[in-house]
Amino acid sequence: MSTELTAPLPQAAAPAAAPPRRRGYWSMWASTPRELGFLILTMPIAITGLVVLSTAFFTGLGLVTVFVGIFIVTASLFAARGFGVLELVRLRWAGRPEIAQPAWQRTGEGGFWRGVFGPYVDGHYWLYLLHGMVVNPIVSVFTWSITITWVSGSLAGLTGWIWQRYIPGGRDEDAFWLYDVVLDFLFPGNTWAIDHRTGEAVFEFILGLVFLATLPLVFRGLTKLHEVIARGILGAWRSEALEREVAQLSASRGAAVQAEDASLRRLERDIHDGPQQRLVRLQMDLAAIERKLERDPDAARELLGEARDQARETLDELRALSRGFAPPILQDRGLAVGLRSLATRSPVPVEVEIALPDASLPSPIERNAYFVVAELLTNAVKHAEATGIRLVASTRDTGETGHWLDLWVIDNGRGGASARPGHGLAGLADRVQGLQGIFIVDSPEGGPTTVGAHIPYVPVG
Repeated sequence: MSTELTAPLPQAAAPAAAPPRRRGYWSMWASTPRELGFLILTMPIAITGLVVLSTAFFTGLGLVTVFVGIFIVTASLFAARGFGVLELVRLRWAGRPEIAQPAWQRTGEGGFWRGVFGPYVDGHYWLYLLHGMVVNPIVSVFTWSITITWVSGSLAGLTGWIWQRYIPGGRDEDAFWLYDVVLDFLFPGNTWAIDHRTGEAVFEFILGLVFLATLPLVFRGLTKLHEVIARGILGAWRSEALEREVAQLSASRGAAVQAEDASLRRLERDIHDGPQQRLVRLQMDLAAIERKLERDPDAARELLGEARDQARETLDELRALSRGFAPPILQDRGLAVGLRSLATRSPVPVEVEIALPDASLPSPIERNAYFVVAELLTNAVKHAEATGIRLVASTRDTGETGHWLDLWVIDNGRGGASARPGHGLAGLADRVQGLQGIFIVDSPEGGPTTVGAHIPYVPVG
């Protein structure tokens, strides 16, 4: 067997990333600079958006009667979309999870007038306008003010003892000292004699430490506030996600139905061209035997031998065709034994590596996996001119994306296989897609050919 069959398998693609790990206080400092940049730029961008959007929108409203205002209002809606998308990009840059954008109409889709009047009937454009003209300016003033307060409080408190001594004039001894008020509140009736400038410098330094220690918490909270608002106003609606999921399920169901229909048509054709013709021949032979049984026993005996051969060959063909269905061994002993049985019956030696659970795969998944492997092994034997095949079957738990069944069939044949429409691999690709799985074909000219089927499933029990 070729040594190419011992090469490592390609990495199975997972449809989603693993959930992020919860981070502690000290790790929050790593994202603090990005969050500071986001918060510092929030109010200038919000005020700019307010000026641009309100000017364009209200100017357009004033000119609606002369028709040109319709185009100006449309332009304001598109500008609101631009400012909203900028907010989502900035949030992602600040380290927040990505927010799914609405399913915007594609540029040029539906013609010129559809592009002009489309935003008027799309609620997302009006929500983006509301965010840019009202919500974001108000919220940004609040978050920007707190950001400036915490940054200046940290810097001033920690460095005040250095530069305050160089301020001309300063304060006299009878001035208001904040540290003195705090001490009197915490320790009523105290008679401590503390130098006012020293006490004030120490108090401001402690206050600066408090501001600095809470800096990442405050920045994270303010950034999350913007994220929550953006997710509620600028993000895609749940109904849109459901529509996309329904469309995907419909496409998957259609692919599965097409694959099943193609399989049934192929099975019907194979039965018609093979076992059915042999059974017709067998019926004719039996009729001839019946006529010659008394007149020519020797000829009848010869026909009986031919009829026996016909019956055996018909049985062999029916067994071969039945591999497309779930055999009793699959129902009685599970997928692992069924796959080993397929490998044993292959005319080409098959190296088997199977690591499957005993009873956690649903019956439909086992049946489809059995059919996929049977078809792949048959293709490798008939078309690849291979001298060795490797079959690998295993399961994996990806966490958030669930459980997956991974099937790999690798042969050392001539290569050049592809899932082109009308070919056998295309039917298998439709079958796997119907199960919401992933089908991979890697078959360069000269080989080897690697075909992978990755099928999601929900464990039984």
